[in-house]
Amino acid sequence: MEVDELIEIPSNKARVLRGHESEVFICAWNPTRDLLASGSGDSTARIWNLCDNNSNSPNQLVLQHCIQRGGTEVPSNKDVTSLDWNCDGTYLATGSYDGFARIWTTDGRLFSTLGQHKGPIFALKWNREGNHILSAGVDKTTIIWDASSGKCTQQFAFHNAPALDVDWQSNDSFASCSTDERIHVCKLGVDKPIKTFQGHTNEVNAIKWDPQGVLLASCSDDMTLKIWNMKQDSCVHDLQAHQKEIYTIKWSPTGPGTNNPNMSLVLASASFDSTVRLWDVERGHCKHTLTKHQEPVYSVAFSPDGKYLASGSFDKCVYIWSVQNGSLVNSYRGTGGIFEVCWNHRGDKVGASASDGSVFVLDLRK
Repeated sequence: MEVDELIEIPSNKARVLRGHESEVFICAWNPTRDLLASGSGDSTARIWNLCDNNSNSPNQLVLQHCIQRGGTEVPSNKDVTSLDWNCDGTYLATGSYDGFARIWTTDGRLFSTLGQHKGPIFALKWNREGNHILSAGVDKTTIIWDASSGKCTQQFAFHNAPALDVDWQSNDSFASCSTDERIHVCKLGVDKPIKTFQGHTNEVNAIKWDPQGVLLASCSDDMTLKIWNMKQDSCVHDLQAHQKEIYTIKWSPTGPGTNNPNMSLVLASASFDSTVRLWDVERGHCKHTLTKHQEPVYSVAFSPDGKYLASGSFDKCVYIWSVQNGSLVNSYRGTGGIFEVCWNHRGDKVGASASDGSVFVLDLRK
């Protein structure tokens, strides 16, 4: 990716997508095509077709989340909380506050409805093979679904409080975290957790396995970031530097087993203290502190080549940083607080979703 010398991204390189009628909490690019999915408080998800760069108003498919009431389908009027594309980009899964997970085709057709949770769903994730979906919610359970049939394969109820995030370690094992401060690693077909990590002293907001599925990173309202592995009970690293809650974390797509094997593995953390930190996980120390944001940072995302990091904050700004030296490369100010940032598969566009109902796409090509 070539980067403009001008740090501020000009307005003709930013496309604002309007259609949602409430805040847009999440967005995610299709892994193979320039289709951007977004999920909102207006009880819809949308798929925006950005494959045609010349179109000023891209085609949008509205995925209306409906429930049965009195024998008819009516909008659920509940937030769409989570979405994830399968590995080849043929299906989109969404999770909602109405307690249902849903699978959609790329042409906006509802493929199946997954109904087993008793309350809002907070997270969901496809496994790499694309045959199972994992979901977690306020009912303290995590559920593995068979993606082709839409049936519940296995249900786990080990948390004492709402489950907030999930991530697959392999095609049949996963981790889940909760407001009860514990992290469980579970395996398909096994009734009890195969490992439980304890050490956080407040709710765990996010968990992410590294690209090889060896190290598990977790972040918490206790202001710490912890690194775990399956070989020991206590954390490998207890990283303390943020001054407020850490909202989310992301691993770089670099290191052994990735498309960028000659670059070292990096972990990014985003905090309500308005900073982003880049961590050298091998040594357990902070490489760079990125301090330009003025409000809580809700989202970070690495470019596919691992050279750049996008961050989005409630100060309405999206920043693009150099991972190598922590310098600011590009900036853009939107019209609402930024909930989510994400890169397309080629690494030349960044999508962002905002509190004012807007979704925008930054074109980073020269």
